[in-house]
Amino acid sequence: MKTAHDIFIGNSNSLSEIEDDGVELVVTSPPYPMIEMWDDLFFSLNSDIETTLDEGDGRRAFDLMHEELNETWDEVNRVLVDGGIACINIGDATRKVDDSFRVYQNHARITEYFDELGFEPLPDILWRKPANSAAKFMGSGMMPPNAYATLEHEYLLVFRNGKQSREFPSGTDVRYESAYFWEERNEWFSDVWEDVRGASQALTDADSELRDRSAAYPLAVPYRLINMYSVYGDTVLDPFWGTGTTSLAAMIAARNSVGYELREEFVEVFDTEVADVAELAHATVSKRIRDHEAFVEQRLADGKEFKYDAENYDFPVTTKQEKPLQLYTIDGVEQTETGYAVTHSPYNESEPIDGGSDGQEQATLGSGFQ
Repeated sequence: MKTAHDIFIGNSNSLSEIEDDGVELVVTSPPYPMIEMWDDLFFSLNSDIETTLDEGDGRRAFDLMHEELNETWDEVNRVLVDGGIACINIGDATRKVDDSFRVYQNHARITEYFDELGFEPLPDILWRKPANSAAKFMGSGMMPPNAYATLEHEYLLVFRNGKQSREFPSGTDVRYESAYFWEERNEWFSDVWEDVRGASQALTDADSELRDRSAAYPLAVPYRLINMYSVYGDTVLDPFWGTGTTSLAAMIAARNSVGYELREEFVEVFDTEVADVAELAHATVSKRIRDHEAFVEQRLADGKEFKYDAENYDFPVTTKQEKPLQLYTIDGVEQTETGYAVTHSPYNESEPIDGGSDGQEQATLGSGFQ
């Protein structure tokens, strides 16, 4: 299997390199309106935003920032196939402008606009970030009534393009090969994620924005979403590409990807990550296999049985849909004119689970990265 990963430098309000209905999934984390880290970016797109903030009109600045994002959402509407899924990672903002302190509800504004475009909002996911400090002095501290809650979560908004789900040709195997494990389904499709942790990349660039953006969007977020909402052969679009976390996740998940980014220096960060992507893919897939084997071991120890055996691995699975499941790792990466080409091969290194004399079977975790 081969996948292509294209990177374009430019404003995502015009995805001119992508044809209509050219992608099956969108996974992105846009700049957050009314978060000060993103002010300069929004100012560069529309100078009226800076003027409005200087005048103390936070509501108008908020509207103008979302108008800039809306141009990209219009393009997403054009390039996403009918029934395709758009996943938007976004956080709300708290900010004091002039004498007004309030929450700016980015998730609500984006949801409203996608609804107007004709997308069907699906249940969203709250990604709960770890708190930075055990002490939370917000507002008036311990004195009522003027304190306020800290924002320790972000939203993973999920939208379907149109009323109908994607259709696949009768007899196609790609959905079954792209299946995830039953226990992964139960974890990934929970409406609250508390087990995802950010990991700072080793950035030597003096630009603090590069460092901030690299840690804000951990690899686990796009990797899960890509596995949840796409199949092998699909193309994943990230119109706010940043340091390329979505493309890296797409490589590991054996999907194609396209990214748009305004700043070319972010590509240099991605080039460094790509150098180790084969090891990262092996580590990621190995961990999924080991986690499933541990699940099997615990389930058998609890006296529960399995009705089905995986066709490509030496372990049982919970449902019939998991039987043809096939995971892939990376054999090679080559640079192309527009990005990278990646070669994948089936991952078939799971060790068999041997039966024990006491009737309880032991899971052999096999080799792999931690």
